[in-house]
Amino acid sequence: MDTSLITGKKAITGYPRSILLIQFGDIGDVVLTLPCIRAVRETYPHARIAVAVWDKASGLLEDCPWLDQVIAVRKRSLPLWETLRFQADFFRNLRRLQCDLAIDLRTGTRGAIMAFLSGASQRIGLYADDGKLWRNRLFTSLWKRDYSLDLHVADYLLGLCEAFGITTGQRTPELVVAGDKQEKIRLLFAREAIHQDKKIVALQPFSLWGYKEWGKEKYISLIRWLATEYGAVVIVTGSAAEKERAEEIVNSCGGGCYNFAGKTSIAMYAALLQKCQFFIGVDSAGLHIAAAVGTPTVGIFGPSSPVSWAPVGKQHLIIQKQMRCVPCWEKGCNNSEKSRCLDELTLEEVRMQVESHLMGNSLIM
Repeated sequence: MDTSLITGKKAITGYPRSILLIQFGDIGDVVLTLPCIRAVRETYPHARIAVAVWDKASGLLEDCPWLDQVIAVRKRSLPLWETLRFQADFFRNLRRLQCDLAIDLRTGTRGAIMAFLSGASQRIGLYADDGKLWRNRLFTSLWKRDYSLDLHVADYLLGLCEAFGITTGQRTPELVVAGDKQEKIRLLFAREAIHQDKKIVALQPFSLWGYKEWGKEKYISLIRWLATEYGAVVIVTGSAAEKERAEEIVNSCGGGCYNFAGKTSIAMYAALLQKCQFFIGVDSAGLHIAAAVGTPTVGIFGPSSPVSWAPVGKQHLIIQKQMRCVPCWEKGCNNSEKSRCLDELTLEEVRMQVESHLMGNSLIM
């Protein structure tokens, strides 16, 4: 049952000509915001639409056909005087957008301040239980809905837009990659001597959170099996900070396995995943990006809920240990940063489910 409610103005008035969306979440959150961006474009086809995100995610939206501008916001540490000058310049430029409508898709304070200082006369946000003192008061309208475990995050975010008549028929995140990026990936594969007539699998074994990781040795065995059983080329992906960890895996797998950690920007990572036959990885940004560019996925989940976060559709497989405590939403067992549900998830369990998924979807047969 939908228990949502709106406080403040109940509807958007007039026809906004300049709209600002704000999403200061992680990269995966930005991917799951794509239906919201599309909904705004379809509802207001003649408006100028900008979206503000952290700079680490901005490259994902370079080719987004529903946007006019991406505002990349940096987290930076500067001396006080330089910080004040930078902020003054930033918000001066923001006001030049002459926003009529601002929509903040988080419950934090940064987005609320940005929405307020944009000068938009209509400001929509999510109600925050801890924002009663001043944060909630920066908005002209607030949408409140208690989040439940059976609700996908993309649907939750889109629910905010729908509450104010901003709708789309496409609820699944779709990420557009320009043709020039696809050509650059083709050339990158050629430089790495990767034969593109082979079946290429992207594998992301790492997460910002250790309690979401499955284990290096099990990934090594899985890669060897993919290479032996299917003749697949496996590309191990990750950030530049994960390059050494990726190299340990690649060096243990022999030929047909490549270390691509840190070799692409986030925009080119999307193009890379689009060139692969399928993706295997932990609950991470890579899983969301792969699904959004149309690549079938295998997501290995631990304590988090796949109902809330996993890609939707028969081409996407979720593997999660069946235990009474799963999902617990904790950072490892008793917040220990170690997850028994992942430690006890065996290679054989994963391999059997991956094999059934590949056969059922004719992915690399």
